[in-house]
Amino acid sequence: MSDALHQRYSAEIIAAAKKIKWLLLDVDGVLTDGRLYYGNNGEELKAFDIQDGLGIKLLQKAGIQVAIITGRSSALVDRRAKELGIAPVVQGREDKLTALTELQQSHPMALEEIAYIGDDLPDLAVICRVGLGITPANGRPQIVARAALQTTAAGGHGAVREIADLLLEAQGQSAIYDAYLS
Repeated sequence: MSDALHQRYSAEIIAAAKKIKWLLLDVDGVLTDGRLYYGNNGEELKAFDIQDGLGIKLLQKAGIQVAIITGRSSALVDRRAKELGIAPVVQGREDKLTALTELQQSHPMALEEIAYIGDDLPDLAVICRVGLGITPANGRPQIVARAALQTTAAGGHGAVREIADLLLEAQGQSAIYDAYLS
């Protein structure tokens, strides 16, 4: 573990990050910048950060499961999740705590082994219950006040990658980058 990790994060955050086996993600405001784009023909557009995608792939390679719980339903989310191999994907669920409980029933996971990234009020109950509750730089003030960690990057602009890097380094998985560095 590097000195830089200890300079950037508290001992409590690093200890929590070491335990994480599941990263659960909100979509709008976390994987995207939270804005909705609609075309003239009714199509919906979302922009996803490519670095977040690589971070997700690296986590999966390191054995950390990634799942989505989002309040809206979108075919674009299904498409991006499929591209990245993210499963399960739970859409259209404003009550995210109930969705988490259902996920725990179908995919056994202890709360202290879960990190969750969310940016707004529907995310709050989950953020307050998991082992590492996180909000991106653009998280609402009520969420920032209760999350264990706020990223320096905004949602849709590398927040997920920032957390992927934290988890990988805290868990001694930094060697996963070597394939790209040689």
